[in-house]
Amino acid sequence: MTDGKRRRGLAAASALLGGVLVLSACSGGDDGASGGGDKGGSQAQVDEAAAKKSSEAQIKITPKDGSNNASINNSAAVTVAKGTLTEVKMTTADGTAVAGEISADKKSWKPTAQLERATTYKLSATAEDSEGRAAHENASFTTVAPDNSFIGTFTPDDGTTVGVGMPVSINFDKAITNKAEVQKGVTVTSSSGQEVVCHWFNANRMDCRPDEYWQEESTVTLKLALDGVEGAEGVYGVQQKTVTFKIGRNQVTYVDAKTKQMKVTQDGKTVRTIPISAGAPENKTYEGQMVISEKFKETRMNGATVGFTDDDGKGEYDIKDVPHAMRLSTSGTFIHGNYWGAKSIFGSVNTSHGCVGLSDTKGANDPSTPGAWFYDNSIIGDVVVVQNTGDKTIAPDNGLNGWNMSWEQWKAGSAV
Repeated sequence: MTDGKRRRGLAAASALLGGVLVLSACSGGDDGASGGGDKGGSQAQVDEAAAKKSSEAQIKITPKDGSNNASINNSAAVTVAKGTLTEVKMTTADGTAVAGEISADKKSWKPTAQLERATTYKLSATAEDSEGRAAHENASFTTVAPDNSFIGTFTPDDGTTVGVGMPVSINFDKAITNKAEVQKGVTVTSSSGQEVVCHWFNANRMDCRPDEYWQEESTVTLKLALDGVEGAEGVYGVQQKTVTFKIGRNQVTYVDAKTKQMKVTQDGKTVRTIPISAGAPENKTYEGQMVISEKFKETRMNGATVGFTDDDGKGEYDIKDVPHAMRLSTSGTFIHGNYWGAKSIFGSVNTSHGCVGLSDTKGANDPSTPGAWFYDNSIIGDVVVVQNTGDKTIAPDNGLNGWNMSWEQWKAGSAV
């Protein structure tokens, strides 16, 4: 190749390379001949056009995308500023739809039911600004798992009427180590204005009561604000609930194992005296203030379940249809009807394995018997005070029997 041909080839390659350079820079505007000012103006025009097309609506989804241990009560909230919601869709990970409602002003959305624990949810929301321009937001989160959460099973139930001795009793399904924080999330108030204090019996149980029995006809409110409260390391509450119950008439019954009579009082006045048969000398009935926690028109009582067994291991007694039974302790103390004992024992001799027996008939269908009368005139939460048995006072946590602690002892068990 001659030098002339070589020079012409280099010039062609240079021109081709220059073309490549021009093409690779075309996204930035014209070449240098157009001037730098035009290039800047063109970019500003692009930005301005993009801004005009973008919606001003600002959607917020809580919890934030990717959250774990999300609340089952307060999660999945969608709100919008500078716009209104037009559509919100929520599904589980497998596509199952979750019902929800957009508020009347179209500024917020929430599910219509409590979420499930240990479940992944997906949310997509669309909103429009005043110019009708759409904005979109998406998020996915997982709710708290059972292993990382706790709940409290409480009594009495919402809307019930109970006796003056009924405490609020909460049993947690996980051991609570941050007792103060959990107790702060539980509020019990009475329309009577009585001071209410909560007492921890152990890491799982907390009862709340006033100094004296509840005032009759008052209303008690229990508020659980435990959602997100850390009860133990890595274990969070999920309950957010308010319940109310009413206190009925003031009925307190006094059982005297020495005279073998029981006196039923209402508002301090005796309304009936009933002969009874308490625990035999070898199986004395506990003494103390006991609260009726359950009622059964008929129930089975087997001695083997409470430690009364024969040499063969079977229960010393097994009665499948005990009438008008009302529980006084977790360990098996009842006040109940008795049809198998001679009528002569009531009021004259103590023969039971620790329960308080009243004369009754088999089948629990005779309303004229003392057992039936007491059952029909008693409600959950009524107090039965057992005296002169010669046995020890029942443990305060054996049933709903915290009244056997002084007010000073009770308050000493509070964590706040």
